[in-house]
Amino acid sequence: VQLPQTVPAAKTNLPSTELSPAQRRQHEISEMQREIAGRRRRKLVLLLARLGFFVMLPTLITGYFFYAVATPMYATKSEFLVLKADGAGAVSGLLSGTQFATSQDSIAVQGYLQSKGAMLRLDEEMGFKDHFTQGWIDPIQRLDPNPTNEQAYKVYKRNVKIGYDPTEGVVRMEVSAADPEVSAEFSRRLISYAQDEVNHLSEQKRSDQVSESEAALELAESKRREAQRHLVELQQDGMVLDPEGVILSLRSQINTFEVQLQQKELELAALMDNTRPNRAKVAGVEADINRLSTVIERLNDRMTDASEGENSLANHRVQIQMAQADLATRDLMLQSALQQVESTRMEANRQVRYLTTAVAPVASEEPSYPRKFENTILAFLIFSGIYLLCSLTASILREQVSS
Repeated sequence: VQLPQTVPAAKTNLPSTELSPAQRRQHEISEMQREIAGRRRRKLVLLLARLGFFVMLPTLITGYFFYAVATPMYATKSEFLVLKADGAGAVSGLLSGTQFATSQDSIAVQGYLQSKGAMLRLDEEMGFKDHFTQGWIDPIQRLDPNPTNEQAYKVYKRNVKIGYDPTEGVVRMEVSAADPEVSAEFSRRLISYAQDEVNHLSEQKRSDQVSESEAALELAESKRREAQRHLVELQQDGMVLDPEGVILSLRSQINTFEVQLQQKELELAALMDNTRPNRAKVAGVEADINRLSTVIERLNDRMTDASEGENSLANHRVQIQMAQADLATRDLMLQSALQQVESTRMEANRQVRYLTTAVAPVASEEPSYPRKFENTILAFLIFSGIYLLCSLTASILREQVSS
């Protein structure tokens, strides 16, 4: 019978379960790739979780604070200059009123406005502390009730920004407050404080310059008064206003009487030349000669008294001449002191500083701070940098430990 033959049941024609070496290697490579991919996915998830926790979450909290919690602060900007009075000369006119002439005063005004004294004065007149202790201001910018001066000064430095531009000589000021009108009023008061400080500096400079010249003038006046008093006392003590004139008068009288005496002696000699001279005329001429000799002797005695000794007219004349010379010197010194005072006052007037407001403070209609978007981006960059720095540090330490 032509029937198909049966296959033995014990034998099977199924494919073998054993893999070839090439297939096994390919299978192992696939397993390793799947394991690496899974590990990468886990690390990526962990990285995203760390970034979300350490970077994104703080950034979101910061952005929420800036957008929803932070109190809007209104900034009032102003600019002013400290100028010098114009001088009379061409050089002073070129240099006066520039930043080169008033840079030190501008820096001094800037330092004063940034000082604690300006803050205390502003608090006394405008209630700086009371404004920043209001309950509706956010906790970061709000002052505690009854704050100390140091705490208020930190808030003052954060909300009052002053800068000096040496290239233009302009002092720029920005004052921030929770209310625009309050911010503008704070700015106006600080500008008035700067004006007072500039006036004080100018007054101090003027007083320092003028006081020395006025003191020299007072000394010259007192010395001149003493010299004049000494001259008057000398003239009163001698009872003679012009001793030199008295001496010249005595000399003139002596010369006159000596001439007359010589004439009488010649006349007597002429009478004695006669053989029988007239005794009456001779006696008269001799009497005249005796009288003239007595007068000349008396005048010579007066002249000697006036020319010699401590109380003589000559000594008195020398003292009066010295006193007059001293008085003339004091007059010159007094005149020089007066000229010095006038020139110092003119120079002091040229040294006067005054403050002029270039940009007046105007209340802002929109808040200037916080800058919500910029501050949020800045917070993101800061948190990212901190995370990157910590990650690099941890990686380096882990590598060092594993090696």
